[in-house]
Amino acid sequence: MEVRPRQKTDLEWLQQRVAKERDARQRDRYRIALLALQGFTAVQIADKVGCARRTAQQWVYRYRDQGLAGLRERPRPGQPKKLATASETAFRKRLEAGPTAADGVCTLRGRDIQRILAEEFGAKYSLQGVYDLLRRLGFSCLKPRPRHRKNDPQLTAAWLAQAPLLSRTSGRGRSISTSRSGFRTKRGLDSRAR
Repeated sequence: MEVRPRQKTDLEWLQQRVAKERDARQRDRYRIALLALQGFTAVQIADKVGCARRTAQQWVYRYRDQGLAGLRERPRPGQPKKLATASETAFRKRLEAGPTAADGVCTLRGRDIQRILAEEFGAKYSLQGVYDLLRRLGFSCLKPRPRHRKNDPQLTAAWLAQAPLLSRTSGRGRSISTSRSGFRTKRGLDSRAR
């Protein structure tokens, strides 16, 4: 695999970038091109960098055909976001405002949020996708149980004040054996005392 520098400064520039680059994947690409310029074969480069021979060849060919710009990461194809970045702010505000009367619930659950995304934002998510979106936006799915609207704090306090507590009687005046096992016995009935 014989490769020549495309410009006179490429060798020095690659040596500097290998020393300074923090991204390990990008640094490996620079190392592959640098080792190829120094005369190493694809198998030797793969051994030194710790990658497959085919990967080393791919990056050397990209350097040969496109120069230093060919060693940069290209955008990877992927599925586009279902909820547009501009709509994320509105969605966040909707969740922070809490449920509305039209929602018919006291707390938003995953299914409720899934319905809101579909109806109000036109984004169809699976239930797991809703939870992933919430996590990415910084929301926690675990919330304390909501207080029921029929729960009266005054009635609860009155019941607690009148409730009989078992710990009120201390049991003073009764003799209690310190033994934790066996039956209570009187002194002198032991078989050894005879």
